[in-house]
Amino acid sequence: MYRRLIHTKLRDALADTRVVLLNGARQTGKSTLAQQVAAERGGEYLTLDDPATLGLARSDPAALVQRLGDCIVIDEIQLAPQLFPAIKRVVDQDRRPGRFLLTGSANIFLLPQISESLAGRIEILPLHPLAQVEMSGVAGRGLVDVLFGAESWTLGATGEDRTAVCERVLAGGFPEAVERKTRERREAWFRSYITSLLQRDIRDLARIEGLTDMPRLLSLLAARSSALMNVSEVSRAVGISHSTLRRYLGLLEALFIFQPLPAWTTNVGKRLVKSPKVHLLDSGLTVHLRGDGDARSLSQSPSLGVLLETFVVQEIRKLLAWSLPGVRAYHFRTATGLEVDLVLEAPGQFVVGIEVKASANVTPRNFNGLRALAETSGEQFVQGVVIYLGAQRLPFGDKLWALPITCLWEKR
Repeated sequence: MYRRLIHTKLRDALADTRVVLLNGARQTGKSTLAQQVAAERGGEYLTLDDPATLGLARSDPAALVQRLGDCIVIDEIQLAPQLFPAIKRVVDQDRRPGRFLLTGSANIFLLPQISESLAGRIEILPLHPLAQVEMSGVAGRGLVDVLFGAESWTLGATGEDRTAVCERVLAGGFPEAVERKTRERREAWFRSYITSLLQRDIRDLARIEGLTDMPRLLSLLAARSSALMNVSEVSRAVGISHSTLRRYLGLLEALFIFQPLPAWTTNVGKRLVKSPKVHLLDSGLTVHLRGDGDARSLSQSPSLGVLLETFVVQEIRKLLAWSLPGVRAYHFRTATGLEVDLVLEAPGQFVVGIEVKASANVTPRNFNGLRALAETSGEQFVQGVVIYLGAQRLPFGDKLWALPITCLWEKR
């Protein structure tokens, strides 16, 4: 069993907050972690995947909630929104922290009756698929904390074989997929996951007339991984209207599968009108939908660049769940085409830039986008790094470094 690094943050939240929601896509490990917490706290664990429990939650939510003890864990809470007003009444009568730990596989902010009923009473923590650092069992400061600490990196070599890195990209981070020993068995798991997503989760969230369009849309998003989102092009390619496409994208985003990366500019008001980049939740899922090959062929494939970018972006997003609070992720692109794959902005608008290169060598040209970001952000620029497939940690100027991709999971 993997040690989830958000576990400490979850304990802290339960120590001073009445209701805590662990939110994330299906099969990321929410139920396992919730059961661990229930055992630690001597609480009662209920899952709404059980038809009898779900029936009671929908027909008489007050009776279900009121008969439970001091610490209640309810799994897949989005299946019974009727529970939220009942939970609100209980925690308003008894304001002790840690009364309820909930898990959900859909973004509750898309369900107004939920978010409104628990405003000021709930803390929401994201649970992503496994991070590489969790799989490696490495404790200590995460890369995000180190980057914003403006650490002066030391020279050295800590690389990993190119094919071994591709194995990590192919496996992704879903716990059950990671445990599969062969590519064929992982492919079978991903097929089952997508079928469940389409036939169950999306139907639970909203009624869709053209469900047959969803597989093509998912495959198209995977094929455009790391590219700028162009709604008109995607609409034409899938053969659905703009309004239907936006609805479908909203549903996939609500289920945490589609995770676009917004654009960064110094003008906060313009961030929402600039095109985001396309990223799916997990590199393994992305590879499966694209139909790319095994690790050895991927290591020599032109597809590696975009897949490695998605892999790194999502690894950093996982680290943000338990790293410095308030750090947000973006991408950066100038009018002349200079770009940075990932921009992290901390409170106070302090900025770190991360560029990803599927190469064992780095040249000064690879830092042009980071230099443009540094010029744009001025004194708020903390540092910029190029993450690449080589082994050396190398300086490339003031606040600029090349780092091996192993920095995402190595011990510091």
